[in-house]
Amino acid sequence: MTTTTDTVLWVVVPYVCLAFFVLGHVWRYRYDKFGWTTRSSQLYESRLLRWASPMFHFGILAVFLGHVMGLGIPKSWTEAVGMSAELYHFLAVSIGAVAGVCTVLGLALLIYRRRTVGPVFRATTRMDKVMYLMLAVVIFLGMWNTIAGSILNLGGHYDYRDGVSVWFRGIFRFDLHPELMADAPIGFQLHGMSAMLLFAVWPFTRLVHVFSAPVGYMWRPYVVYRSRSDRLGSRQGRPGWDRVERQEPTRRR
Repeated sequence: MTTTTDTVLWVVVPYVCLAFFVLGHVWRYRYDKFGWTTRSSQLYESRLLRWASPMFHFGILAVFLGHVMGLGIPKSWTEAVGMSAELYHFLAVSIGAVAGVCTVLGLALLIYRRRTVGPVFRATTRMDKVMYLMLAVVIFLGMWNTIAGSILNLGGHYDYRDGVSVWFRGIFRFDLHPELMADAPIGFQLHGMSAMLLFAVWPFTRLVHVFSAPVGYMWRPYVVYRSRSDRLGSRQGRPGWDRVERQEPTRRR
């Protein structure tokens, strides 16, 4: 039986967060194009960033693709192509664990760098702190569900593809089943709720750079560089610190 609380949490809140996500990006693009940036801090420090950024970005990309497969593709589709439940479980746990570890290590290094490097810390805004906190919560809960549910089997077996995935796909079909999330383990509920809140604040953080792709760079004209020359119409550069040859004084007669 679906209660009012279940309807609010798993029907109203998802659509409110989705509205913030879509309309927030439209507002940000129209009124804050100059702020549509990653606010790069590479000039302040690059040694830690060289390791942290690739680990986090490649890890989070693999996690995203795993969620697309687990939440967006129905269970019947993978069974139709001959992928057994055991094979799917093995791939999800093995690849997901590696991607999750890379993401956690990358995020930890990024937070450590932002907290310990003075110029980077001074360039950190309040929304940056909120973003890092919410990202850490979402990633931690996702890792906990993988370890506790799939590896340690704590709390019994739960197939999220028969529950959470069906509820998630219902968001885009306007056919939500809140009872599916109400019956899910608390770890999946917290993970889903924190992820929705992250999507709600997404447009107001540096995460907007996910939707910025340098497509026009491929057709950008070449930048022409010309060196100075002594041709007619060109002006020689100032001597600066160039050595001046000593000249002998001339005598007057």
